[in-house]
Amino acid sequence: MKQDETQGEDTCRTIEVAVVEPPSSKTENFDEEFHVPPLNFAMVDNGIFRSGFPDTANFSFLQTLGLRSILYLCPEPYPEPNVQFVKSNGIRLFQFGIEGCKEPFVNIPEDTIREALKVVLDVKNHPILIHCKRGKHRTGCVVGCLRKLQRWCLTSVFDEYQRFAAAKARVSDQRFMEMFDVSSLKHLPMSFSCSKRISIHVDSVRIDAVGVGYVLIV
Repeated sequence: MKQDETQGEDTCRTIEVAVVEPPSSKTENFDEEFHVPPLNFAMVDNGIFRSGFPDTANFSFLQTLGLRSILYLCPEPYPEPNVQFVKSNGIRLFQFGIEGCKEPFVNIPEDTIREALKVVLDVKNHPILIHCKRGKHRTGCVVGCLRKLQRWCLTSVFDEYQRFAAAKARVSDQRFMEMFDVSSLKHLPMSFSCSKRISIHVDSVRIDAVGVGYVLIV
């Protein structure tokens, strides 16, 4: 009986010690390896992306895309940190100043959209990022007109537009895309591979350094 009590005391005195190792350097550097895409970022087609306005938190993510060009659809000057980013990474900045309009006073400049599409269609500019402020209306119109060139049906064009615009979807934007004439773009000299496995063959594109409606910044 006494032996059992002694064994019991010995058992109670047995303590297991858990050794906790300090965090590894990989864990400490987790934030440095984490890439944040811009608002409303998505892939449109091979070499073509869309998004809202990228800020400094998104720069490391954009570097992973290997961008050659950015198509900026707002009239405001590009912020200095963004200008430094495109310069340091050898990215060409095409700016098309389209005013952010609200219904019912809407004036979407068709000529400017057409010139923007010429930049998007030129594979020498790929990979390219198309963006405005929120990546909804101006970006949605450019992508929607591109889809018409890819021979998407209007139902699919509007569905994609509405997924990004959500509650902010505008009837005027959809009417613009429906009425947009893509015939003037079909002569451009290049072969464009479509996301729905349709190939549109057009002639080659010449983009001037400075043209009506846009500015090219190298």
